[in-house]
Amino acid sequence: MNQNFQMLVSGIIGGLFVLAGVYLTDSNQIAKVSKDSIHQVSITDKNTPFNTQSSDFVESAKKSTGSVVYIYAEESDEQVVQRRKKSRYNDPFFDFFGFNDMFGEGNFYAPRNGSGSGVIISADGYIVTNNHVVGFADKITVTDYEGKKYNARKVGVDELTDLAVIKIDGAKGFSPVKVGDSDKVQVGEWVLAVGNPFGYLTSTVTAGIVSAKGRSLDIIPNKKRIEAFIQTDAAINPGNSGGALVNLQGELIGINTAIATPTGVFAGYSFAIPSNIVNKVIKNIIETGGNIERVDIGVAGYDVTDDLAQEFGLKLKNNQGFYIDDITKKSSAQFSGLLPGDVIMAINGTTVRDYEDINNIIKFNKVGDKLNIKINRKGKEMDIPLQLRKNI
Repeated sequence: MNQNFQMLVSGIIGGLFVLAGVYLTDSNQIAKVSKDSIHQVSITDKNTPFNTQSSDFVESAKKSTGSVVYIYAEESDEQVVQRRKKSRYNDPFFDFFGFNDMFGEGNFYAPRNGSGSGVIISADGYIVTNNHVVGFADKITVTDYEGKKYNARKVGVDELTDLAVIKIDGAKGFSPVKVGDSDKVQVGEWVLAVGNPFGYLTSTVTAGIVSAKGRSLDIIPNKKRIEAFIQTDAAINPGNSGGALVNLQGELIGINTAIATPTGVFAGYSFAIPSNIVNKVIKNIIETGGNIERVDIGVAGYDVTDDLAQEFGLKLKNNQGFYIDDITKKSSAQFSGLLPGDVIMAINGTTVRDYEDINNIIKFNKVGDKLNIKINRKGKEMDIPLQLRKNI
C-alpha cells in the first residue's frame, strides 16, 4: 500500500515537472499566438474592414456636407397675380412615387412656398437643385453649411429632367462638390445622401447601397420625360430633394429627387438623377442662361422590319431604321426637307434601328441644335441637315 502510494506521489510530482518544463519552454510561443489571435479579431483595429468602412463614411461626409445647402423658395404677390391670370397649376406631388418636398399646401390663390436642398457646383455660387423645388418660385433664399443666408436667383430649369440651376450673385470662395462619373457606379456600392430633411434637420447624412440603376418611374409630368434614376436605400425624406448622393470618395454621383412611399416619408427606397445627366443639363442651362426647351424632330411612322421593307418595296442594305409615314406641319423635319417615305438610317453618325433610338440620340438636344440626318430615299442614301426648332 505504502509502495503504491509512493509511486502515485512520484508520478504526480514528475508530471508537474514535465508541465513546468513545457510551460517554460513554450511560454514565449504561447504568448505570441495569443497576442496574434487577439490582433486578428479586434474590432478596434484601424485596419479591419468595419473600421475602414466607417472611416470612409466619415471622410466622404467631410468632403460633401460643406457643398450642400438649404433652399427656401416662395412666390411673390406679383407672381401669384400672374399665375391667377394664367389659371394653371402643375401639382408636383403624386400618390406613391413622388417628389414630396416641404411645400405649403395653401390655397391655389395664395403664394406657394417650400423648402429643399441644393448642391454647390462652382466657387462663384452656381447651385444645382430640382425643378420642383424652385421652378414655381421667384424669391429664393439659400442657407449654407455654416448657417449664412443668401438671396439667389433662378438661372433656368429643365422640366424633362426635373433639374434647375440657381445663382448667388457676387459669391466667391464657395466649396463646390467634386463631381464623379455616375456610369461607373455599381449596384451594391455604398453611398451617402446629404440634405435637409423636414426643413429643420439641416446637413443630415444617411448611408445606404445602390439598389438599382436606370430606373424609369414616369414621375416627371411630361411625356418626353428623361428618367434613368439611381435607386438607393439611403434614407431620404421630404426636404432632401435637390441634395447630394455621393460615393465613398465624397464625389457627387446623383441629385436626390424622389422617394417611393405610400405615406409621404421614407419607406425603403429613394431615387437620384445620375451625375452624368446632371452635368449635361446644367451646362446647357448655364450656357443658354435660361430654361431649356426640348423638341422632337416632328416625324411619325414605323420601325423598319423585313415585312415592312417588303410591303413598301424599300431598297435597304439592312432592314433597319425608321420609316417616315407623316411629317408634322411646321416642324423641324418639314423645314429640313424630310419627306414621307424617307427612312432615317442614322443621326449625327449614330445608327438608328427604330424610333426609340431616335429618342435616345436626341433626348438632350434643345432648340437651336443642328443635327445631321442620314436617310434612304427610294434606294439612295443622302444626308439632310436639320435644325431643331420650337414647334409652332
